[in-house]
Amino acid sequence: MTTPGSIEAGSIEGRIAEELGVRERQVKAAVELLDGGSTVPFIARYRKEATEMLDDAQLRTIEERLRYLRELEERRAAILESVREQGKLTDELEARIRGAETKARLEDIYLPYKPKRRTKAQIAREAGLEPLAEGLLGDPAVEPLAAAAAFVDADKGVADPQAALDGARAILTERFSEDADLIGELRERMWVRGRLAAKVREGKEEAGAKFADYFDFAQPFTELPSHRILAMLRGEKEEVLDLVLEPEEPTEGPSSYEGMVAHRFGIADRGRPADKWLTDTVRWAWRTRILVHLGIDLRLRLRTAAEDEAVNVFAANLRDLLLAAPAGTRATLGLDPGFRTGVKVAVVDATGKVVATDVIYPHVPANKWDEALAKLARLAEEHAVELVAIGNGTASRETDKLAGELIAKHPELKLTKVMVSEAGASVYSASQYASQELPGMDVSLRGAVSIARRLQDPLAELVKIDPKSIGVGQYQHDLSEVKLSRSLDAVVEDCVNGVGVDVNTASVPLLSRVSGISSGLAENIVAHRDANGPFASRSELKKVARLGPKAYEQCAGFLRIRGGHDPLDASSVHPEAYPVVRRMVKAAGQEVASLIGNTGVLRSLKPSDFVDDTFGLPTVSDILKELEKPGRDPRPAFKTAVFKEGVEKISDLSAGMILEGVVTNVAAFGAFVDIGVHQDGLVHVSAMSRTFVKDPRDVAKPGDIVKVKVLDVDIPRKRIALTLRLDDEAAPQGGQGGGRQQRGGGRPPQQRQGGQGQGQRQGRGGGDRGGRQAPPPANSAMADALRRAGLLDPKKR
Repeated sequence: MTTPGSIEAGSIEGRIAEELGVRERQVKAAVELLDGGSTVPFIARYRKEATEMLDDAQLRTIEERLRYLRELEERRAAILESVREQGKLTDELEARIRGAETKARLEDIYLPYKPKRRTKAQIAREAGLEPLAEGLLGDPAVEPLAAAAAFVDADKGVADPQAALDGARAILTERFSEDADLIGELRERMWVRGRLAAKVREGKEEAGAKFADYFDFAQPFTELPSHRILAMLRGEKEEVLDLVLEPEEPTEGPSSYEGMVAHRFGIADRGRPADKWLTDTVRWAWRTRILVHLGIDLRLRLRTAAEDEAVNVFAANLRDLLLAAPAGTRATLGLDPGFRTGVKVAVVDATGKVVATDVIYPHVPANKWDEALAKLARLAEEHAVELVAIGNGTASRETDKLAGELIAKHPELKLTKVMVSEAGASVYSASQYASQELPGMDVSLRGAVSIARRLQDPLAELVKIDPKSIGVGQYQHDLSEVKLSRSLDAVVEDCVNGVGVDVNTASVPLLSRVSGISSGLAENIVAHRDANGPFASRSELKKVARLGPKAYEQCAGFLRIRGGHDPLDASSVHPEAYPVVRRMVKAAGQEVASLIGNTGVLRSLKPSDFVDDTFGLPTVSDILKELEKPGRDPRPAFKTAVFKEGVEKISDLSAGMILEGVVTNVAAFGAFVDIGVHQDGLVHVSAMSRTFVKDPRDVAKPGDIVKVKVLDVDIPRKRIALTLRLDDEAAPQGGQGGGRQQRGGGRPPQQRQGGQGQGQRQGRGGGDRGGRQAPPPANSAMADALRRAGLLDPKKR
């Protein structure tokens, strides 16, 4: 909230409106609704007239910027109060503080007034040396030592003229380093012209091999992609790399930055007695205070920018995964692969209810292959199984082969096998909710249940898992916990409300993501359902304990009741708009049930005829569209990928192979594709299209089924280079492998945003690791193949 002494709230809304390119009244309406407790999904869907059609992305931006600007106002008020208490708040200073548009600028202005421990400059002022500093700065014609002699005072700790000059230098150094305008100019110059350099620490080459691409590396700040920044910061954290933020030129000798400081304070070497001393003071201030301060600021700026990009990538991938095509209400057999501990088996019926579990041991060391086939065939027949979901972890290809043989030997079962990401399944298995949902079931079997259910409905199952454990991000464990959680929670909320929820079958975790429903309220809904049977109408929700009018307003439109008293309850039409539908029914001369889905009649109705003071044209138009296809699932149709027979491990691959696979993750530098060999291959961003690709997600998204060509395989390093351009030239046979190579700090590949990227899935690895594998080093055999395909820039640092 804004506070006394801050800029008016209206200017916050006006600023956001200008940034978004919308009208201020639209932002004001959105802010009023948000402050009133409305959620973004609710406002985007049911308050279009109020916000004049702001969409969910714009509303999320408003929500985020509103939070930032209100925090800025709170900090501004605190700074004004602090300076006022010190008795130093002038009209000019207050105007500068009120005019600061960013937190960084605000802190720059506040720095000279910020309470701090006693500095050398403060001690020097207490010793009466400020007139000496002012005198030398104002009149360089004065001889420094001679002037300093007058300030010698042993009682004040000034033993000799040199001590006096040291004190004067400390005072000027502090002044130079706390000039807000100067620091702002220097910071921007260094951001535009500086670079981040990395060197390997002595003796860390072998232990830090995963960061080898950064052993001798440098790149301008403005060209560094997020994954590379996070990789380098992790290398530093693990004490493998030393990072240096370099200005545009080496710091040995005078720099242009020093020249800017000198110019700011009228210092120039014209041969006057104090000129050299003042020039040396500028150099001292630059090297000991200003450069250090800027380094901290720019490091934070790099991390923040990298975090923002990484969070956006994670959020976009999570959205794609949650909205992946559901297989639907089909009995499914889930297989959680394993060798020594066996393959865990769970059968769920069309509603997701567990009807059977078992453990089979088809693989080494037990090798009970035939027995496992017989058990699976019996379970499939007994429970009318249609789908076999296979977790993609350890022993997945061997288990996939088992399922393939099951299908071949029992065609009468008409089974379809699908490889399913098991990321987060172990987290779910050990969770408190899993123990409540599947009481008495062994933890290891719960994973198989989750794998089966996530094939039936990815969204309904994945909401039971902390989004951060799903593993579709890059360097997620290096990101701000608050920032990541806030973003991912917003994605889950948008996805759940975008699809809609069947209130009579939804779990507590799913219901708790519905607009207006807290975890406690979700538990109350399920408890009421268990005690009283299925809800027959949306209005019955009002009987749920603690579900008041505001919560009902926010959630009702997103909850579905199929086969209830009112057919509208199965649609996304909000109960508040039912009177509009009744008027449509009257105009059409039909019953509600016969009007729903009747495209001809619905399209004959004019939306403008049903507009009133409450519901405008956008809402009426939405109602008519919804009535045509009520409760339509916005997710794509279900389809599966087919892995190539005989290609089960990385050594089975060869350059030039064309394979089908599933996109598992998308990072800023490309897409990872599961081609069925336990190791995702990387399609570098520059190998995704014949045209320039700004964002890899424009070409591929998690869950997409794609055809790729193998460019090269590096078996020792478990790296697979793929391309979506099937006519690209692959590496010659025999060019595989490649141990550790000597790498320089080459410039990034042709498409800057990709680079020799680094990503990470579930926090594993580091350096140039992306998901299960990383792109090639600058001088490997794989890189040679990429160069021939035109995918790497030959320029070196």
